[in-house]
Amino acid sequence: MFVRTILSALIIGTMPMASAMAAGGHGEPIPSQDWSFSGPVGTYDKAAMQRGLKVYRNVCASCHSLKRIYFRNLEALGYNEDQIKNIAAEYTVMNAEPNEEGDMFERMAKPSDAFPSPFANDNAAKFANGGALPPDLSLITKARANGSNYVYALLTGYEEPPHGEELASGQSWNKYFPGHKLSMAPPLSDGLVGYEDGTPETTEQYSRDVTHFLTWAADPYMEERKSTGMKVIIFLIIFAGVLYAVKKKIWADAH
Repeated sequence: MFVRTILSALIIGTMPMASAMAAGGHGEPIPSQDWSFSGPVGTYDKAAMQRGLKVYRNVCASCHSLKRIYFRNLEALGYNEDQIKNIAAEYTVMNAEPNEEGDMFERMAKPSDAFPSPFANDNAAKFANGGALPPDLSLITKARANGSNYVYALLTGYEEPPHGEELASGQSWNKYFPGHKLSMAPPLSDGLVGYEDGTPETTEQYSRDVTHFLTWAADPYMEERKSTGMKVIIFLIIFAGVLYAVKKKIWADAH
């Protein structure tokens, strides 16, 4: 299941992470990936985000919530109003107000609703996951330094353990995870999620797409911020040029 990978590797302070760090283990250096959103003028790839949403919904959502993302926010991924309504309609949420008899009830989700949590409460989530609470993924790429690269590396870093290394029952070896040993089988595999646009259905592509989506979820206003920043820089450059020209003029008259 996707939950324990993210839980043990991305959230500082969890029991698996604490055990790994206590043992003095360190993962391999995280390689940098070529992301479309990197750099001062980087932008999100809407096609990649839509594929990443599909990976999240088909794999991650069974254990992880996305509490800070509302269905209406999917407009940023390129979905229109009808498509967003159709996606929301696939979920049910608990109504905020009771019915006339005073009972709480579930209803079909609307674009104004957030993605519902897969568990009724934290205790239910812990019970289903061996006592560990699956983290919300809304800000998961902000939870680690070099977050996007780390998430991708973790999801693609599973391999057979080196000779002489023994794994306990249920453990897997991940070269990028501190201590390398985590209680989770690889969550992604080739052909796990179908893509309609012809994109390769590989573990690497799934990992890249879901990382792209989760990066957007954690920073949905990145493009606006970068655009504003570039405009400010251009303005300051022009303003500095004007000030320099004025200064030259003043000193020329003085001489």
